[in-house]
Amino acid sequence: MQIGAAMFFTDYSMSPGELGQALEERGFESVWAPEHSHIPLTRKTPFPGGGDLPKKYYDAMDPFVSLMAAAAATTKLKVGTGVCLVNQRDPIQTAKLVASIDQLSGGRFLFGVGNGWNQDEMENHGTDFATRHKLVRERIEAMKAIWTKSKAEYHGELVKFDPVMAWPKPVQKPHPPIIVGGAFPYGARRAVRYGDGWIPLRTRAGYAEVRDLLPKFHEMAKNAGRDIASIPITIWNSKEDEDQLKRDRDAGVVRVVVSLESDKADKILPDLDRWAKIIPKVA
Repeated sequence: MQIGAAMFFTDYSMSPGELGQALEERGFESVWAPEHSHIPLTRKTPFPGGGDLPKKYYDAMDPFVSLMAAAAATTKLKVGTGVCLVNQRDPIQTAKLVASIDQLSGGRFLFGVGNGWNQDEMENHGTDFATRHKLVRERIEAMKAIWTKSKAEYHGELVKFDPVMAWPKPVQKPHPPIIVGGAFPYGARRAVRYGDGWIPLRTRAGYAEVRDLLPKFHEMAKNAGRDIASIPITIWNSKEDEDQLKRDRDAGVVRVVVSLESDKADKILPDLDRWAKIIPKVA
């Protein structure tokens, strides 16, 4: 089992390159960058975490720029969006971003995707909140066509374009893994339908420990004709609990990700040093 770390990169946090080097030196497998293009002052949907929205959500840097800086400062560390808000991004341009960062990182990109929760943010991008799930699916299907075909076209209900030629193509074939974020059962269903992995939060309203739901997820995948090995599980928001991490590993979880605060090195590095002692014990 691998250990990754996520941070909202801001102008007051560790830089992506600095954090990337620190993670690679300590045996972490990956670094992840969340995304919010902006935060509207109105709020039609509550923050899923409860309470006020943390300041880092307002201040987050672009994930692709941040991750490219981390990739440039490292040699083995994987870099992933955690998660990219596909419903707020043009699919042709995003396909080029994904392929470019996969090329420049030497095939180290992990494409974590999500459908989002902030209705006002989506609507500022022209996205209809009611059809956001279908929009994301069609955009991902369209991007797969662009990554895998020299002359790609897509004709869906919400995404439509005639044959195009777009390069570069990704290093990873057929494309970087599309790891779908979201809760059980709806996020899990989307992962089974079009993903190469599933990213659930460890705990959420409705369940206290997502690992307990993995047998249901396996059954869901089997019923859809998917090999469970083709949809590896990444658990988000893990704590420094060696026993819990070993239970994750034994349950077949391939990766856990710890969420770091948007702080400087003096606060972050001691946390990473503690994790560095745990990583060899749960690998």
